[in-house]
Amino acid sequence: MSGGNTERIPRRPPPEFAEVDDSMMGGIFSFGIVRVALEDVNQYGPHAMIMLLFAFATATALVLLIGETLL
Repeated sequence: MSGGNTERIPRRPPPEFAEVDDSMMGGIFSFGIVRVALEDVNQYGPHAMIMLLFAFATATALVLLIGETLL
């Protein structure tokens, strides 16, 4: 293999990214937690995704606990 691109799957160009100087919470909530988590608009995307995971896990647990008490 001489020269050229040796990658089997070519890389896509990186998305638009906004560097935020706020704290983690300020950076997440300045663009909205869902937008930061799903569209990865700033450097706090992974943090926002974990916060979203905990929110959905808590909601699921509450639904299961309430459903169990009603039966």
